[in-house]
Amino acid sequence: MNRLMLSVVALAACAAATHAHMVYVVPAKDGGAATVVFSDSLEPDEKVKMDKVAGLKLVARIDGKDVPVECTKGDHSFAAKLPKGASVVYGTAAYGLLSKSEKPTLLVYHPKAVLAGAGAKSATVGDAAALEIMPVTEAGKTRFQLLAKGKPVAGAEGTVVLPDGTKEKVTTDKDGFTPGFEKTGRYAAYLKLTEAKAGEHDGKKYEEVRHYATLVADVAK
Repeated sequence: MNRLMLSVVALAACAAATHAHMVYVVPAKDGGAATVVFSDSLEPDEKVKMDKVAGLKLVARIDGKDVPVECTKGDHSFAAKLPKGASVVYGTAAYGLLSKSEKPTLLVYHPKAVLAGAGAKSATVGDAAALEIMPVTEAGKTRFQLLAKGKPVAGAEGTVVLPDGTKEKVTTDKDGFTPGFEKTGRYAAYLKLTEAKAGEHDGKKYEEVRHYATLVADVAK
């Protein structure tokens, strides 16, 4: 019986490991509001509380200026009202130290959403973003570029969620781009960057920082 229970626990742990929970900002169709989730999809995970990312700070960019976005916090998602004219919503949430890691590691999320109608220039935050994903559509294909303070990040690994729900593992090239995708509709993506940087968070020391940039963007025909 004990062996059976151990096997079940091991299988459950493996299953959990295959589902990467990320912080996503999911805009409403009219762009007037957004839902923030901590999930392996763009839907709230009813089994996961938002406590660990309660410190999330969001801003909306309007004509090159950032405006604070207030979030109403719930158990499994946050609700955000977006100001009129916003092209991008982005922010940062420090999750805390990873309990299962070879070395003390601080986990930080950098969620971003590009709202409908935003052009290439207005969809880029630039130097103000520690890490961001930029959607670029050319010749009928959309690629995703990872930028750290406006500079491309090569060799970053992550996943792109296509409009039909399928997931593709990706690695950025020398210019920070993922491979291209032809489908239209709503995409989600996340890419990882590990930084060899020591520090202290909530009284606990860490030796490196693991950053996850996420993106939600609609790609039209």
